[in-house]
Amino acid sequence: MQHYALYLCLGCLGATFLAAQAAQNPNNDQNAVEITSEPHHHLTLENQYVRVFNVEVDPNVQTQMHIHRHDYIAITLGDAEVSNTVKEKPPVTVHLPAGDVRFAQATLIHFVKDIGPEPFRNVTIELLQPSPNTHWDEDRGLEVLDRGTKQILFVKDGVRVTEFELQPGGTVPKQHHAGPLLLVAVTDLDLRENDATKVSQGPLSGRFKSGDHKWLPADYASAITNAGTKAAKFVILEFQ
Repeated sequence: MQHYALYLCLGCLGATFLAAQAAQNPNNDQNAVEITSEPHHHLTLENQYVRVFNVEVDPNVQTQMHIHRHDYIAITLGDAEVSNTVKEKPPVTVHLPAGDVRFAQATLIHFVKDIGPEPFRNVTIELLQPSPNTHWDEDRGLEVLDRGTKQILFVKDGVRVTEFELQPGGTVPKQHHAGPLLLVAVTDLDLRENDATKVSQGPLSGRFKSGDHKWLPADYASAITNAGTKAAKFVILEFQ
């Protein structure tokens, strides 16, 4: 009977120790939360194509361990240095320049710590309808525009991702888009449109803060001009 009590006590102590160890270890499935419950990820848009989160982490602060169940694209809004810890892997230090655009494949369980002097800010775009067999006529390339550039960065899950940089007065020529678009402001923007269609559903004319985004419906077409006094950078995701 005494031996049984001793084993029972040791078992309780072992369970207590393991529970405490799990609570202190963020790299543990029991501590992983859904991305919608991670307090640094703020859901700002959701539709049949995407879920968009604006993320902000202060210096020396880390997110909770969280789960990405969908492939996603991350757009960094300012120079940042972070420590990225993926489940069951050692932390990796990553230097992210402003405007960095990356694709990450699900399922991903990780947490991020800001180890730089400035807040880490990005826009995380989950792709809810991946279409890897979708074909685009162009999937890479750099085009020189009137006082600007257009660079197709990549195509992932059927979504084409293009970066635009416009000097003041620079213009993106009018182009018809058969599918919907998501525009993400990397810098502050002051945009003007010419010959816009679908005006009633939200044209791009206006001012945007870094990190703002705009969803545009299918069959949108307009020339876009940087009406501001500073260089403008934005990223457009095209869907079919």
